[in-house]
Amino acid sequence: MAKFKRISVKGLRRLVDIDVELRPLTVMIGVNGVGKSSLLEAFSLLAASADGELKEKLSELGGLNTLMSVGGASRFSLGVVADAEEDGAELLVYELSLHPSGTGYAIGSESLRMGADFEPPLIRFIESHQQTVKYRSPSDRRGSGHETMTLPTWEYDHAESSLSQVPKDLQEAEQLRRRLASATLYHGLNVDPRAPVRLPQTMQPADLPGPSGETLVSCLYYLRETDRDRYEAIEDAMRAAFPSFERLEFPPVAAGTLAMTWRDRAFKTPLYTHQLSEGTLRFLWLVTLLQSPGLPPICMIDEPEVSLHPEMLSLLAGLLREASERALVVVATHSDRLIRFLDPKEVLVVDMQEDGTASATWADSLDLDSWLSEYTLDEVWRMGQIGGR
Repeated sequence: MAKFKRISVKGLRRLVDIDVELRPLTVMIGVNGVGKSSLLEAFSLLAASADGELKEKLSELGGLNTLMSVGGASRFSLGVVADAEEDGAELLVYELSLHPSGTGYAIGSESLRMGADFEPPLIRFIESHQQTVKYRSPSDRRGSGHETMTLPTWEYDHAESSLSQVPKDLQEAEQLRRRLASATLYHGLNVDPRAPVRLPQTMQPADLPGPSGETLVSCLYYLRETDRDRYEAIEDAMRAAFPSFERLEFPPVAAGTLAMTWRDRAFKTPLYTHQLSEGTLRFLWLVTLLQSPGLPPICMIDEPEVSLHPEMLSLLAGLLREASERALVVVATHSDRLIRFLDPKEVLVVDMQEDGTASATWADSLDLDSWLSEYTLDEVWRMGQIGGR
């Protein structure tokens, strides 16, 4: 798996100037308002930028001026460092800078290069400043300098990023664009009585349960028919969490529409999704997401512990860790019980400095050995020894 190595953010709310190492499982802890959600937003903005939806995403979030740090920040920038290929021999460095322009925004600069430690870089794919946009000529695969950079030959949209419009024959750039564009943020699942997750669903191929659970039933049914091992892993996880659980069934309710029922040794008749508890549905959705073959390269989950019994959190920690072998999994949590089942190397402490700006520190970089010899990680957190309080 080609990995994302770092993310840098400047000028996003409390993230005035932050550069964070990314690890396959990155679980953020910290008080409300310290910047955890802003870091998730930074990933979402990078995804929108890569997908050609930057203007729409900024509008959805209230505009650039709303997002920019309090205190007079004049520029807003995002950056990522990622493996260029599966073996991680070379790195791709992407940077995007925006600034307010009237009631909107303008892209000030943007670059994508291969070879973070090279000067000049091994390859430049994108080099944009204000209205001047240049791409590397696909015919020149190696070289240095700007002599092979060419102007777009198509109708270029200056409101969207150069990355979203990168020529498909610049393979490394296009692969990074796709990986970033697929980044998905999963909030707490809506489990209201008429929520999509509680209703029958159209029978269709689906390799993800959907951010709102709108394809949970079809995803599970599709996995049962096409990927039995993965489907059985989901049912095994449910049995570990709910010892009386037997199996899921998918009775048709109309042409091309399936319901889902829960077979339980404690009941003579099956339970339909509208009869399942909030915690049961949320855990099933999380398990399905983390086991899904379509897990996005960047999977963000905000407060996965909501409605879950504390005893389920050890299972959740294992599922998150397993999923991080296939994707970058970024989690924001307030659950000290979840932290109990994690290693310090998986916990990123987001704290507020005296000047009101955010900082981020990996827990394994703190001097915790003496504390962890007597206490669990969640106890050390509650005692205030790792910050994030």
